[in-house]
Amino acid sequence: MRTQRTVSEVKLVVPMRPRRLLAIDIARSIALVAMILFHLAWDLTMFGFLSQDTMQATGWKVFARIIAGSFLFLSGICLWLAHADGIRWRSFLRRLSILVLAATAVSLATRLAMPQAWVRFGILHAIALSTTAGLLFLQAPVAVLALAAIVSLLLGRADWAVFDDPVWLWTGLGGIRPRMLDYEPIFPWLGVCLFGLLFARLFADRWQGLTELPGKVGRILSWPGRNSLSIYLLHQPILFGAVWMADRVLH
Repeated sequence: MRTQRTVSEVKLVVPMRPRRLLAIDIARSIALVAMILFHLAWDLTMFGFLSQDTMQATGWKVFARIIAGSFLFLSGICLWLAHADGIRWRSFLRRLSILVLAATAVSLATRLAMPQAWVRFGILHAIALSTTAGLLFLQAPVAVLALAAIVSLLLGRADWAVFDDPVWLWTGLGGIRPRMLDYEPIFPWLGVCLFGLLFARLFADRWQGLTELPGKVGRILSWPGRNSLSIYLLHQPILFGAVWMADRVLH
């Protein structure tokens, strides 16, 4: 009996795994669809199905920033949902390791495929570093978090020649924008992640009833968001291959 009571007591103090929010998974699914549409347009432009200056239009540039911002903002929200009651180091380090490996894979693949514009610091790199930096602000006063987010955004407008060396390209503080297929430097994107963290801290108490909802539609809509990294890594090779095949057949 004593052993059973001890086990029961231990079970009571084990922290529960944070439940997923259906709304967050669906929001990430929407961001993924937008990203796929953007990359499809980019591939169509590359193979001549669209005008070569299509992706230089202001609308497409704004669209790309909204997509990147969506992923960074959601990563800030998820950082709070997962670690608000204390950093779950095992879970965090596991996720960080996966992100770093995926980011490295993207860098290596693009280095081989397009060495003149390979990804040295893209969206996965930004999410990995931003969420790591975000740990510093989990328990910081809300005013400090808000100030850090604003400063990070403003630093994205920096044009300091001392940071023009390629070794500092990850900061975004230089005046030279490197040619890169995907370039999301830590500034200003850390600010977007911190604003997601701030949003979650201010409003998470109102989300108690927004956890999993039954129903096939909900599961379908949230499935991409639950598997966002796999979709991110696989979608472009599939799209590129499909457009390449269409070009071979039609031309």
